[in-house]
Amino acid sequence: MTDKRVLITGGAGFLGSHLCDRFIKEGYNVVAMDNLITGSLDNIEHLFKLPNFEFYHHDVSKFVHVPGKLDYILHFASPASPIDYLKIPIQTLKVGSLGTHNLLGLAKAKGARMLIASTSEVYGDPLVHPQREDYWGNVNPVGPRGCYDEAKRFQEAITMAYHMHHSLETRIVRIFNTYGPRMRLDDGRVLPAFLSQALRGEPLSIFGDGSQTRSFCYVDDLVEGIYRLLLSDYHLPVNVGNPSEITIKEFAEEICKLTGVELKVEYQPLPKDDPQKRQPDITKAREILGWEPQVDRAEGLKRTLEYFRDKIELPASQEA
Repeated sequence: MTDKRVLITGGAGFLGSHLCDRFIKEGYNVVAMDNLITGSLDNIEHLFKLPNFEFYHHDVSKFVHVPGKLDYILHFASPASPIDYLKIPIQTLKVGSLGTHNLLGLAKAKGARMLIASTSEVYGDPLVHPQREDYWGNVNPVGPRGCYDEAKRFQEAITMAYHMHHSLETRIVRIFNTYGPRMRLDDGRVLPAFLSQALRGEPLSIFGDGSQTRSFCYVDDLVEGIYRLLLSDYHLPVNVGNPSEITIKEFAEEICKLTGVELKVEYQPLPKDDPQKRQPDITKAREILGWEPQVDRAEGLKRTLEYFRDKIELPASQEA
């Protein structure tokens, strides 16, 4: 056990809950904070009985007070899938701006080091491939996805301002597509959508012609990268993701093979400003953190499928 205390915002969400687990495992005192707008207490209920775990039901867009000392703050509060941030764009902008400002103020008051969860979406629909940290991006600030992309870009900017102006210890992780247990089945992202549809025997929804690419990182690998970045001495943004790139169409084929169903596809119009390419350049993570993904997609998908099988309500004909 350590006497170190960490605040994890968005602690009841997919990534936040896995981070709570990791810091508990490392012996930290963990304070999780979440307004449960997209998070779920189911993700952290196994931690409530522990003496070194606390939960605050709170919206970080409003003033944040945590009594006692804090050594680290990890800001992971934010809707993170298009289905959420298109539904609640103003809350998305507020958690990235006001929420980040409140937490930076708290970090300054407590003398804590703060890590923010940024995203590959700061690169927009990229004109550079793969995406490196020194690429400034191609983002439409007034498009439907602008509420998320610009909230995260602002989050990076204000974090750097606190670092420069107040000498605050800050870290910035740019997260690429991540998957694993505790993803919401209805969160609209491609992996839960495909797995849910395949398990229910429905056609898989492909937006556009399926030639767009994504690079999927298993959640345990991502958490390891974040943990190493927090404890590193590097304050500029670092990409953390899996550089193994795949087209959405190939991914649909993989999911059908994994679930043992015949590939049936329903093509739908491509959403506005949907990125055509997504692949991290992880040179920095390798050099600075000594990190790279360990779990390949086949293994990661197998673990995720087990979780989804338990959660999903199958048609009566498939339950036998």
